[in-house]
Amino acid sequence: MFLSFPKKTPSEVLSRSLAKAAGPKTVRDLKEADDAAPVFQYVGGQAKRKRRVFVWGFSLSGALGIPTFVVPDAGWKRRRRIQPTPYRLEMEEKISSAACGYGFTLLSSSTTDITKVWGTGLNKDSQIGFHQSRKDRSRGYDYVLEPSPIPLPLDKPQETRVLQVSCGRAHSLVLTSTEGVFSMGNNAYGQCGRKVIDGEIYSESQQIHRLRGFEGRVVQVACGQDHSLFRTERGDVYSCGWGADGQTGLGHHDSVSAPTKLGGDIAGVPIVQVATYGDCCLAVSADGEVFGWGNSEYLQLASVTDLTQVNVPRHLPFNVGKVKEAACGGTISALLNEEGHVFVWGYGILGKGPELMEAAVPEMIPPSLFGLSDLTPDIRVARIRCGLNHFAAITNRGELFVWGKNTRGCLGIGRMEDQYFPWRVTVPGEVVDVACGVDHMVTLAKSFI
Repeated sequence: MFLSFPKKTPSEVLSRSLAKAAGPKTVRDLKEADDAAPVFQYVGGQAKRKRRVFVWGFSLSGALGIPTFVVPDAGWKRRRRIQPTPYRLEMEEKISSAACGYGFTLLSSSTTDITKVWGTGLNKDSQIGFHQSRKDRSRGYDYVLEPSPIPLPLDKPQETRVLQVSCGRAHSLVLTSTEGVFSMGNNAYGQCGRKVIDGEIYSESQQIHRLRGFEGRVVQVACGQDHSLFRTERGDVYSCGWGADGQTGLGHHDSVSAPTKLGGDIAGVPIVQVATYGDCCLAVSADGEVFGWGNSEYLQLASVTDLTQVNVPRHLPFNVGKVKEAACGGTISALLNEEGHVFVWGYGILGKGPELMEAAVPEMIPPSLFGLSDLTPDIRVARIRCGLNHFAAITNRGELFVWGKNTRGCLGIGRMEDQYFPWRVTVPGEVVDVACGVDHMVTLAKSFI
């Protein structure tokens, strides 16, 4: 089919092709044009932000939960060994707690739904539970590439909530609202709070253990490398697991398989926070005092002793004001006081430049490195965290700063070099919390995207 159009004269073509000269616009014309213009509504403070999860660092263990990074979903794609910047992890559930282990990740939601905890990454010791193989239902996976549900043996699954998760080298702890603490993974030193069984095979294990023996309700859990700490609502601290460096704080260097209450300088002192990740432990009291025990080979406890292993909690008389929060990694430690100032000590990249690589007493990081200035006088640090060899800090504006060893891109700053001063990570949203591991990180944020 063909269409024919009437022919136009040259004058008609010329008149259609030439634009008319624009005359001067009156105030009335401008007002009418302004009234007729479309109105655009931009996203503002009333817009509802969504809880999002962002991940970065080493991906081939599966710890980032992005399966296409490990097994590309198209022939033209290549495996992504390292994700150097924040990448959004798609989760339908609202994640309220995250923890990074040595090559694996736990995520939890405070929901009353049946599924409350998910695991992804390395699972050779069943540290993220048993995940049934699709080919052989009697076997389980040693690596899990995306967040997968971990069924907990709860008595009342539709009433109990998960409050917190924590991860160590190869074991995990899950804290619930009404049914106590559950553990899973490697128990070679009693770190899961149950009797050590010689020759026990942890791979493809379906055992999830419920811990007992606490006086009062547990309100915080913390996994060290191969030990565990528990804090009760009464302010008591319990421990179990490997004690060769004194990290159980029980006055000896043996391993303990049952949670046992600590004494020493914290006896009778209400503790409001405990921190551990490597083999050193810190505790903060209600009065803002700091206590420490465990490994001190890297000057963590050198302010009170020359010993390199301290097996009982010691008061650390730091002159840093009232302490609000503590964090410690493998060789590094940090404190946050009530004024929002960050103090660091230990051995490694501490955040005050390449000249400061070790300190026996806390050194304050200049607040200006976290954004404080004459134009922004209200900025302060609200939370601090430690991975094995790096630090993280969250400001009251929801900005995330990191520094330290950039192992396999774990800092998320888009490059592979170590970071000697705090550096802001570009996260598309307000950061609520962050978990640091050995070579990866997980961030919870409120985001518009």
